Amino acid sequence: MKLHSLFSDHAVLQRNQPIPVWGWTKPRLRLRVTIAETVGETVSDAHGAFMIRLPAMAAGGPYTLAVTSNDPGEKCSVSDILVGEVWVCSGQSNMQWTLDISQPDPDPKDIPAMRMFTARNSFAAERAQEPIGAWSVATREAVPAFSGVGYFFGRALFDALKIPVGLINTAWGGTRVEAWMSREELMLHPDTREEVEAIERDCYTPHFWARLHGPMDGAKSEPEANPLNLPTDPGNGAEAAGWAKSDFDDGAWQEADLPRFWKEFELPNNGVLWFRRTVNIPKAWVGKALTLNIGAVDKHDITYVNGVRVGATGKDFETEHWNVPRTYRVPAEAVTGERLTLAVRALSFAYAGGMIGPAEAMSLLPEGAPKGEAIPLAGAWRYCREHDYGVVTNPAAPYGPYLNANSPHVLFDNLVASLVPYAIKGAIWYQGESNENNARAYEELITGMITDWRRAWGQGDFPFAAVQLAGFYSPRLYDSAALWPYIREANLNCSLKMKNVGYAPATDVGDANDIHPTDKRTVGLRLARWALVDSYGAPGPALGPRYVGYAVEGNAIRLRFDNVGGGLVAKNAALDGVLTGFVIAGANRAFRAATATIDGNTLRVSSPEVPLPVSVRYAWSNNPTDTPSGSANLFNAEGLPASPFRTDAW
Repeated sequence: MKLHSLFSDHAVLQRNQPIPVWGWTKPRLRLRVTIAETVGETVSDAHGAFMIRLPAMAAGGPYTLAVTSNDPGEKCSVSDILVGEVWVCSGQSNMQWTLDISQPDPDPKDIPAMRMFTARNSFAAERAQEPIGAWSVATREAVPAFSGVGYFFGRALFDALKIPVGLINTAWGGTRVEAWMSREELMLHPDTREEVEAIERDCYTPHFWARLHGPMDGAKSEPEANPLNLPTDPGNGAEAAGWAKSDFDDGAWQEADLPRFWKEFELPNNGVLWFRRTVNIPKAWVGKALTLNIGAVDKHDITYVNGVRVGATGKDFETEHWNVPRTYRVPAEAVTGERLTLAVRALSFAYAGGMIGPAEAMSLLPEGAPKGEAIPLAGAWRYCREHDYGVVTNPAAPYGPYLNANSPHVLFDNLVASLVPYAIKGAIWYQGESNENNARAYEELITGMITDWRRAWGQGDFPFAAVQLAGFYSPRLYDSAALWPYIREANLNCSLKMKNVGYAPATDVGDANDIHPTDKRTVGLRLARWALVDSYGAPGPALGPRYVGYAVEGNAIRLRFDNVGGGLVAKNAALDGVLTGFVIAGANRAFRAATATIDGNTLRVSSPEVPLPVSVRYAWSNNPTDTPSGSANLFNAEGLPASPFRTDAW
C-alpha cells in the first residue's frame, strides 16, 4: 500500500474542507482511513487505486493518518500531520528563488507549525500521478531551501492566524504560462491551439524520439547528445595551465566585486570564467578541515583551494543546479598555511552567468564551527575568461516532453495535475517574465489558466494572487515600447473581472541589473496582506490604490481608485509630496509628462502640452523606479503601492 506523496510525514491538510486522501494498494480491498477522531471507509478499484473524502476538520494536530485494510499485510501510516491552511506557490524563477539567496528573515526562528513541500521538476510525456518531494518543517536549518516568496507569505499567515500553514512549492525558472495550462484549456484559444497541434504533429514522429533515444529499429546511430543545440564545454585546459594553483600569477587578470552576474562588469557573453581570491586564515586553522561557502553559481562550477579540487556542481546541460548555493568541504591536507588561494571555474551555457551570492552566503570557516567565526568572501576577486561562447540568450530548444519545460501543458501535466485534488485554500503566482514576447496576449492566457486550475481542483473560485513583475531593465518613468506593463495590466484586470483574484505590485522592489531581485520579503508580505484581507477577513485595504475609472474634465483627466485606505499618498519626502510617473496624451497618442494632484480619493492629471487630453498612463515602463526624475510613487496611507495602469486600450 502507498499513499500519494503529499500524504507523508509532516504534511499539512486543509482545514474546514472535505479532505481527499488517495493512494494505491491491491485491487478490491476494503479500506479504513483514520485521522484523530475522523474515520472513513472505501474500497480500492480494479487497479488498486483508492480515494476517500474525509469530513472537514478544524485546525489542529499533530495527528497520525493511518490506512488499514481487510488484508493484514496492506496498511500504512504517516505521522506529525497538522490541519491548517494550505497554499500552492507556483510560477517561474522568482517564486523558485530560495531564501538562502534572498534577503534573510530579519527575525529568524523555528516555526514547527509551518511546512513546505517542494516538488521536484519534471517534464515527462504523461500526466504524473504524484510529485516527487517531501514536507520540510520550517526550522532555521531547513528554511534556507524554501521558496523565499513562499516562506515570507507563509510566515505572515502563521503570525496572523496562529494556526498551521502548509505551502506546496511547484515552480520552474524560465517557464511561460502556456506550460502551466492544461491541453484542454489551450485548445480553447486559437493561437495556443495552433501551437499544440503543430507540436503534436512532430512529437508523434520517429524523428522526435530518435533525438532522445536513437532509432527504434536497433540501428547503430546514437541519439542526439545535445538536442537543445547549446554550446558545449571545450574542456578544462586552464586547470592544467595552473590557474587553480596558489603560485599562479593572476596579476594581469581584471578585478570585480562579487557577488555579481558577470554581465554587470560588461561581459555579456556566455562561456567559462575563472575567479580567484587569496585569503588569510588564523594560524589555528592550518591543517584543519574547513567549510567553503561560495554562494550561488549560474550555472555550473568546479572549485579549488590551493590547487586541490574541493567540489563541483553540475555537468552537461543540467538545469537543477542553476543559482543554487554551493558548500564544499576543504580537506585538511589542502590547508597547508595561513594563506589560501580560492579558485572557481564558473560555466554558463545560456542566459546569465556569474557567482551571484548573496554576500551572506559566501564564507570560509572551520568545519563544524559557528557562523560567527567565518571569514566573509564577498568583495574583490580577480577574474579571467577561459572560453567565450558568445551571447546565448535563446537556445534553439525544440518543444516537446523531455526536451523543453516550456512545451505547452507539460508543467500542468507534471506539476499541477499531480497535486489534484489535494485540498487547498488558494494559490500564489509569480510568473510573466518569460511571456514578454507575447505580453499583449497574457491577460487572456492568465485568465484561462486561473479558470483552468479552478476547474481541475473542483473547489470553486479559490483565492489566487499574482505578483506584478518587479522592476527590471533601464529605469524610465515612461516607455512606449515596454512590454512588462501589459503583463502587470493583466494581473490588474484579472482582479477586476474575476472573483477572489488579487495581485501584489513589486515594481518598487526590483533591480535594474538583476531579474531576480533579492527582496522577496516585501513581495511575500504583500501577497499575505491580500490573502488576510480577502480570504480571512482582516481589516484594511488588501491592495494599494487600484485604478477603476476616469472622466475628462476640460484640460485634465480625473482618475478614480478603490483600495485607497487612509488616503492617497505621494511616497517620497525628497520630492515634497509631488506625484511622479504619470503621462498624458491627446488623440494623437503622443504622451507627455503630467502633473498629478491628489483631490480626496481621486487624482487630477494634466499637462500644458496636452490641452485636450484623452488618456493617462501611470508607471508604464519595465522599471519605473529610481529614474533621474524620481520613481512612480502613488501609494495609499497604509504604504501599499498603486498598480501600474492606463486608461486607454491603444
